[in-house]
Amino acid sequence: MGFAGFAALAVIALAVLMVVKGWDVRLVLLVSAILIAVGAGIAAPPGGHHRPLAAVLRTFLATFSNEKFVVPICSAMGFAYVLRHTGCERHLVLLLVKPLRYVRWMLVPGVLLVGFFVNIPVISQTSTAVCIGPVIVPLMRAANYSMPTIGACLLLGSSVGGELLNPGAPELLTVFTATGVSTTEQTHKYIPKPLAVQFAVSMLVFWAMSVWWERKAAATPTPSLPGDAPVPAAGAREPINVLKALVPLVPLILLFATGMPEKYRLLKIPDEWVIGPKDDIKSYSSRLIGLAMLVGVLVAAAVTPNRARDCVKQFFDGAGYGFANVVSLIVIATCFGTAIESAGLANALGDVIEHTPNLMQPLAAFVPMLFAAISGSGMASTQSLYGFFHLPALALDVNPVDVGALVSIGSAAGRTMSPVAAVTLMCATLTGTNPFTLAKRVAVPLIAGLVVLVLLRMAAIV
Repeated sequence: MGFAGFAALAVIALAVLMVVKGWDVRLVLLVSAILIAVGAGIAAPPGGHHRPLAAVLRTFLATFSNEKFVVPICSAMGFAYVLRHTGCERHLVLLLVKPLRYVRWMLVPGVLLVGFFVNIPVISQTSTAVCIGPVIVPLMRAANYSMPTIGACLLLGSSVGGELLNPGAPELLTVFTATGVSTTEQTHKYIPKPLAVQFAVSMLVFWAMSVWWERKAAATPTPSLPGDAPVPAAGAREPINVLKALVPLVPLILLFATGMPEKYRLLKIPDEWVIGPKDDIKSYSSRLIGLAMLVGVLVAAAVTPNRARDCVKQFFDGAGYGFANVVSLIVIATCFGTAIESAGLANALGDVIEHTPNLMQPLAAFVPMLFAAISGSGMASTQSLYGFFHLPALALDVNPVDVGALVSIGSAAGRTMSPVAAVTLMCATLTGTNPFTLAKRVAVPLIAGLVVLVLLRMAAIV
């Protein structure tokens, strides 16, 4: 690793400091990408064709208009807005939470499961927390749980990685772009086992730690202070409309029905509904996700006719939010990854993995975890770093999609333990707690889950 690599490491260290100090992660990563590219260009041999800065600019423009990200992500966020507008997501939460009212000892794992399952159709971790918070917080408060435990429970359930079981998840789109393996195939073949290990271990460790936290809180009760956040109104007793509760599952059912292997496929969508004769066949998967979300919007409008008039407006409001807050991060993270690659850091990491193959699995899990913990974005981490592991995986004859699953799960863990992540800040707001307190409480369970997952992966068990 030459001058460009060491200069890039210095820029990255400065970027970490700026993000920790509260600077917008997109601004920091974009400026860092430009600086790293300029440094790589200066260090390049004179007269060569290596133009790192031009490559970063091309990456920005290409990713900004890449339908593989824009169509699935924006349509999924639009559907999430429609679910919130029609109240369908709330009925799903109420249906899932109803049994928990009668078994206090199951509240912690039950709430984690509720958050995990709601995050599958909703995708956005922040939206998941907003959706389940008004029901979960008063329910756990009525069972005498402390606010820090409630906030950490809300955070871990909403963000541990449920969205990775949704074919529209941005992390899966990154892996699809590099490998050509559809996001639907990833969600039923590559993601479930490692994600189940990560979630199960994290849940058990968190559950055990919550017992200790609550005993400690009971021994030293904290009086309410002026300005404490009010407890949201409980909604656990309101009537549940099962039909509305099933609406969030419509796109998932449609995608799984159309995305199974040929002999098991339940439904075939004609190609002409999704792509034209001159379109790239690779666009089929991403556009199919968009189509499934549109069907979900129509079903939501049909089930709630009194709210139907604004459903299309809500869809596009959500699509705009998805572009501004999700696609923008992917664009900048891709530029950052291009710049780092031009500085030789990707090759350096590949050399390390080539000489020490046993480090492939730990690095694929923990390097994205650290990046996501600093940046507060699992999407940015996956998009920036997956490419570093793709070629080394092929060189070692390791399935790159399996590695992509590990990168995605590690990124989700890092985002969840980040005090600057949007979902962490939202959970802190909903419970009147400190985001750093919540991040510390979920860090140990998440790291424990990743350690077990990596060990099992190295033993070829999962």
